[in-house]
Amino acid sequence: MIDIVKIWTGWLATGVEAAAAFVIAVAVLRALFGAARLLLAPGGQNDDFSQGVRLRLARWLAVALEFALAADILRTAVAPSWDEIGKLAAIATLRTLLNFFLQREIEGEARARAQAQINQGQPLHTPDTQTRRIQPQKTETQGTVGR
Repeated sequence: MIDIVKIWTGWLATGVEAAAAFVIAVAVLRALFGAARLLLAPGGQNDDFSQGVRLRLARWLAVALEFALAADILRTAVAPSWDEIGKLAAIATLRTLLNFFLQREIEGEARARAQAQINQGQPLHTPDTQTRRIQPQKTETQGTVGR
């Protein structure tokens, strides 16, 4: 019975690693097409679009890191030796740090883009919400800003 669990867990870990590789491949292809579109676009480079391509790639790489970490956990859960646990701890630490810094950069860029759109009174485009018009904030000392 334990041998069957080990075999199935090994296959499952391999499948999760394949899913991570697939996510990376699709993300890289989408980034390449976006970059090619950006480079071939008339009128030069658009910083907002290039940031969008880069951030989309970073988001998908973060997802792939999560898949890879899950596969490592599956492999270690079956037959944990101290050597394997140490390797998992090192790998998990590195992948978690990479994911943390990717996520921090993504969130910082998203905040900066949203603030720039708010300051310009443009519609706010976010991946999680529909487009909505942001009204300038009213402060006590300034009255209504932008009207």
